[in-house]
Amino acid sequence: MGGASRNEKRRKQEAANARLRAAGITPPQKASDGRRTTFIAVAALAVVALVVGITVLVTRDSGEPVVPTYSATASGAVVTAGNGPIVIDIYQDYLCPVCERFEERYGEQLTTALNNGQVTVRYHAVSILDSRTDPEGYSTRAANAAVCAAPAGIFPGYHQALFDNQPAEGSGGLTDEQLVAFGAELGAAGDFAGCVTGAANAAAVAAETETAAATPAVQNAEGQFGTPTVLLDGAQADIADTGWLQKAIDAA
Repeated sequence: MGGASRNEKRRKQEAANARLRAAGITPPQKASDGRRTTFIAVAALAVVALVVGITVLVTRDSGEPVVPTYSATASGAVVTAGNGPIVIDIYQDYLCPVCERFEERYGEQLTTALNNGQVTVRYHAVSILDSRTDPEGYSTRAANAAVCAAPAGIFPGYHQALFDNQPAEGSGGLTDEQLVAFGAELGAAGDFAGCVTGAANAAAVAAETETAAATPAVQNAEGQFGTPTVLLDGAQADIADTGWLQKAIDAA
């Protein structure tokens, strides 16, 4: 990613970690990219394809951060953002390293398009990496918290915070206390803490994960499902093409 973007992300992480320490909470430890592994649910996807995807996803636009102004609502484990004519479905696991790279590359572009009323984005919170933390289950807990963030009025910032503070595979993941603290920092409304600690959306996340794995539209040619997967008006988008979003907007 560009130097300006890297510095901005580091600044945000350091500020968030400082606030967590001030509240007596230990910030998450994030592994270096070299120690990350990419896991695909149902069956392993082609490693070469993932490597190609990563190389084109690591660069993010530089400049000032885009402030989200769009609204978001939740139904089941799907958070719907914006109300534009182009419909984008994004399937992500909050522990998935390639999903984090997707956000680095396309997050601000999507926010701009949402702010401008050009797209509707349906974020499908899935948990295919539950077994990659010790104890297991962080993917479900993070997905549950992300869905809790929609009625709490903080989804855009919370979604970004989960990826900015993405824990290492093999770790215990962020604690519920940390997940609640991120929401409090963002000004969560209602009983956000109860929603997180009570796993209010865990069953919906499990159901969404099962549905995605069985849905042909989000499978590859071998019938396998992995994250991130992006549908553009119902058809899989080629997110290795860095212009996929702008081309869709231009064609609308």
